[in-house]
Amino acid sequence: MSKKLMYILGLLVIASMVLAACAPAATPEKVVETVIVTVEGKPGETVVQVVTPTPEPVAMPDTLVICMGQEPETLYPYGGSMLAMSSVLESVYDGPIDARSFDYQAVILEKLPSLADGDAVIQQVTVKEGDKVVDADGNPVELQVTSDTFTQTIMIKPSGSTEAVPYEGGEVTLDQMVVTFKMLPDLKWSDGEPLTAADSVYSFNLAADPDTPSSKYAIERTASYEALDEVTLQWTGLPGYKDATYFINFWTPYPEHLWSQYTAAELVEAEESSLRPTGWGPYVIDEWVKGDHISLHKNPNYFRADEGLPKFDNLVYRFVGENSNANIAAVLSGECDIVDQTSGLDDQSELLLELQGSGQLQATFVTGTVWEHVDFGIQNISYDDGYDVAAGDRYDFFSDVKVRQAFAMCMDRQQVVDTVLYGQSIVLDTYLPPQHPLFNANVKHYDYDPEAAKALFAEAGWTDSDGDGYLDKDGQVLEVAYETTSAALRQSVTEIIAQSLEGCGVKVNLNYYPAGEWFADGPDGKLFGRLFDLGEFAWLTGVEPPCDLYITDQVPGPEDGTWTSIMTGESGLTFPSGWGGQNETGYHNPEYDTTCKAALQSLPGQPSYSEMHLKTQEIFANDLPVVPLFLRLKLAATRPDMCGFIMDPTANSEMWNIEEFGFGPLCP
Repeated sequence: MSKKLMYILGLLVIASMVLAACAPAATPEKVVETVIVTVEGKPGETVVQVVTPTPEPVAMPDTLVICMGQEPETLYPYGGSMLAMSSVLESVYDGPIDARSFDYQAVILEKLPSLADGDAVIQQVTVKEGDKVVDADGNPVELQVTSDTFTQTIMIKPSGSTEAVPYEGGEVTLDQMVVTFKMLPDLKWSDGEPLTAADSVYSFNLAADPDTPSSKYAIERTASYEALDEVTLQWTGLPGYKDATYFINFWTPYPEHLWSQYTAAELVEAEESSLRPTGWGPYVIDEWVKGDHISLHKNPNYFRADEGLPKFDNLVYRFVGENSNANIAAVLSGECDIVDQTSGLDDQSELLLELQGSGQLQATFVTGTVWEHVDFGIQNISYDDGYDVAAGDRYDFFSDVKVRQAFAMCMDRQQVVDTVLYGQSIVLDTYLPPQHPLFNANVKHYDYDPEAAKALFAEAGWTDSDGDGYLDKDGQVLEVAYETTSAALRQSVTEIIAQSLEGCGVKVNLNYYPAGEWFADGPDGKLFGRLFDLGEFAWLTGVEPPCDLYITDQVPGPEDGTWTSIMTGESGLTFPSGWGGQNETGYHNPEYDTTCKAALQSLPGQPSYSEMHLKTQEIFANDLPVVPLFLRLKLAATRPDMCGFIMDPTANSEMWNIEEFGFGPLCP
């Protein structure tokens, strides 16, 4: 018997002992009694009666225990981004809009606005020099006429036109979006105070404050956000701004009556916002014992309370760490009702499948929207002022698309899926999963094919000229550093990929770093400082296709710096996103930029919306700035009688419908 199976049996024995101790008493048996009754005309006749004692009522569970591998750093929504924070806040704030099945669902709104229904409209407005608008590239600018050769011409798209034209002064007409949101009536904060549209406007103003650590992208493209009455809000975009997700431009309400006593800077650390935020959701926070648990109780003012929700009187989030074996044992013993996706279960797929098969627990495997990929260091930081190997620049391995395509054909991605993920995921061809409604099924696919890869390498000048087993060119061996975090899953993946690359004649050196070091911002960070050869990590796709991850504007670098593209030779390129840019590959293709931006500025229902998103994926799959590997699994385990627990591919947290969770007698 293997050690692993012995360990499984050990877990089951422990669990069965605990569960037996907690098992409900057996149902009382029917009792046969002999009694003497008087029957008319038959005195003293013996009658046998069967008496069934009244059964003891089944005890309804009153507490749900969710075990998490990670503890939030804060519960202030504008101050953190951890998945653990999102999971806890799902019990405090319900919605206001959920992302589900690659779409959005209204929660505390009557509906999502739409152009078809008339609660979203595109109006024509006249603008002039000095007005703030959004240009043809989607950037907020102040209209001005170019007066010298050093000022970039502002390009705009006038109303009714799909073509960008230069602004040459005077008045022009641009399109402007106006969207109206209507909240459900009679919403209340958990303390009983009314929740109104004014709380959403307060949230918008808070998000706009420079001291609030949140994205200003939507804020910068907003002309106004105002409450029309107690439940109605209206968002107006800047002229020229076409937002494909206009229907979610609703700011999550926060309690102005409690938070307004603090400045934006103070709210980052204030107890009322970071430790015990007040919401309108199914539960209310009682306490947060750091390093141990967060406890909550049922919200009597929950807007779905008349539906019998939430099902539990109490809720506890326990922080148990990422020891997968211990966490699985905790579910088997009944210590945890749910072990969430932050609990490090990735390396225990086989064990979970076995335990599920024996009825000991429920295991949930969902291919979500987090996709793992290997990125090419195309534009190394050393190339920015011109490429010169003699001056110490790293050898240019990756500007040739044939080399990148050959690398893709040398990576045995299917073996990774079959062995590391036990066949529970899929190999990807682009940044979208196949189930996404905008996925392009016709993009170029790269099978594992070492011989075809070697032929491509040879076309690019890389051959094994000295017979040592490694490809070389002009005296340079094709030797690369393949780097990522020290996570166990990634180490397993990189070992397989490195071995298959070696089979193609690529010399690979594996390096691992702590996550904080690997993901640090440039210029010092290895990844986002553009100091790597091959780098592995993951992005979250979500509902909207993330083509903008690889546009030129997102190449990280100094805000006052310029660079020359190793791919196109184009010079004078700038870094609009500074060191916060996300395109750490340095990939630069003007056609890709134009197509992606056109996709992002198209509206659902317009022909260009799907057309541009499909074309962007086509360019991406051909150029391969990164090699998509697989969809990361959302993996969780629950007690075997859990109901209502649904892991959705696009829901950020599996707690999105926590009010409907139940087990045992609470299940339908």
